[in-house]
Amino acid sequence: MNVSTLDISKFVNGDENDKNFFSQELGKSFNQTGFAIIRNHDLNKEKTDLLYDAIKAFFSLDEENKIKYYFPNLYGQRGYVVKGQEHAKGSKKGDLKEFFHIGNPSISHPQNIWPHEINNFSEVGSEVFLTLENIGLIILKAISMYLDIDIKYFDDKVKGGDSILRSIHYYPLDPSDVSDGAVRAAAHGDINLITLLMGASADGLEILTKQNKWIPIRSNDDELVINVGDMLERLTNKKLMSTIHRVVNPSVDKLATSRYSIPFFMHPKSEMDLSCLSTCYSENNPKQFKDITAGQFLEERLRDIGLKS
Repeated sequence: MNVSTLDISKFVNGDENDKNFFSQELGKSFNQTGFAIIRNHDLNKEKTDLLYDAIKAFFSLDEENKIKYYFPNLYGQRGYVVKGQEHAKGSKKGDLKEFFHIGNPSISHPQNIWPHEINNFSEVGSEVFLTLENIGLIILKAISMYLDIDIKYFDDKVKGGDSILRSIHYYPLDPSDVSDGAVRAAAHGDINLITLLMGASADGLEILTKQNKWIPIRSNDDELVINVGDMLERLTNKKLMSTIHRVVNPSVDKLATSRYSIPFFMHPKSEMDLSCLSTCYSENNPKQFKDITAGQFLEERLRDIGLKS
């Protein structure tokens, strides 16, 4: 099980050989594991630390203040989502987490919701969002090279789309919280095209290998963990795999500690056609998915995970 660690600056600043090498290694890692680790990107430590400081301050607010930023009519797409609401597809147990969603600052509907108690949350949240969107677009260009399609194929479909920056608090637990088998994030695949994960504050992320074994994924603080989502798996007819992953509960001696994590879920515009690319199916490798738009697929999955009724 080899999750590649790659230098994205080779794709951004390198010659054609560098770009091709990065693209092929990224595609190979996504094909075999669904994951890759990226270094030398544009999200610096200062931005990362500022956003972590802001989300820790928000989640330290009392419940009465946090709930002011919970709007069920937005189906979890903006603002605060309460403890236990989201669950994995097929699971009836709510995940042991709460989270806060930031949408694209360049679009006006729905508008972002900013807690007035937290200084600079809107400024740093918007800046990190746009930085990760740009990194994600670079990753998608490299994927396009690997798939042998137009290198700008994803640009107009994704930039200014429905991406979400999620700040997660896996709150402290006691034994009664986990006595029924509930976990911080049950086994699931991501909905979107790709996910970019900023360094989490503690271990816990595990992925399921093709050999049906759970293994931990660890990265350095200055690296991004990237994984394929279900939309990209559909689009590529499983040439790139969306790997099941989870966040496990800590050991008993660490149950009372918090864990923070900030994934960026890169979604396209709702009208994007997710029908399998013609380069990814043939008579000997037929299409494995029905035709659907990104918006239709998102609607289905929001219901599956409890964010929409």
